[in-house]
Amino acid sequence: KQARLFVSGQNKWLLMAEEKCLQNGECMRNSYLNNIIYTLIYAAPATLIAIVLHEYAHAVVSYLCGDKNVKSSGRLSLNPFKHLDPLGTLCLLIFHMGWAKPVMVNTASYKHKKLDFCLVALAGPLMNFIIAFISLIGMYFTARYTGTGSVSGYFYYLFYYISMINVGLGVFNLIPIPPLDGSNVLFSLLPVHIEREIRRYSRYFPLFLLILIWFGSFNNILSYVDSGIINWMWRIVLKIFGYPAVVGTV
Repeated sequence: KQARLFVSGQNKWLLMAEEKCLQNGECMRNSYLNNIIYTLIYAAPATLIAIVLHEYAHAVVSYLCGDKNVKSSGRLSLNPFKHLDPLGTLCLLIFHMGWAKPVMVNTASYKHKKLDFCLVALAGPLMNFIIAFISLIGMYFTARYTGTGSVSGYFYYLFYYISMINVGLGVFNLIPIPPLDGSNVLFSLLPVHIEREIRRYSRYFPLFLLILIWFGSFNNILSYVDSGIINWMWRIVLKIFGYPAVVGTV
């Protein structure tokens, strides 16, 4: 099951909706055809939003730091085909952990190479967290002010998956293993000679990362972190917009 979002008694009205979402997901997974439908209408749009805006954020910040190559290479774009990595996208759809085609940056154009490189690396995960927060706001207003029809229900569940996948992508990319963004943050903090020594073995890290994903080495800790971040965001949403009345019981 997906991580539980709403755990307090004040959130019962949303907890019921989430339970229905989880139950629907389980029912849909009972058949191959329904699983494809589930992927197409929920997971695929959420994944596309997460990946494209993640890489676009890298490109924008690199461009603002003085790197004009990201524009000439076509990465300063919202075109999904400029950013998608087939294997990384597949892993994100299946495991909720994955990656996109990395933005090739020209650090020689940066005025403050270490700082700017760190900011570029953090831009992608930060964008994912912003999208997740906005999605939770959308889920809040969808549940509070719309009816229970199929259209409003679709958008509620879509917002749910957008928030989950974006937090998952943001957290996963902060792991300090190449080629993930966390490794670039780490490299920006390390002395140059240590960074060069680690980069000598960089071609082995993607395979090592795939093995860890395949055996579920990150599952428990990332699920815990993802749930903590989403619940923290949700509490902020409730503080900003208020606690709605509880509807029904669970």
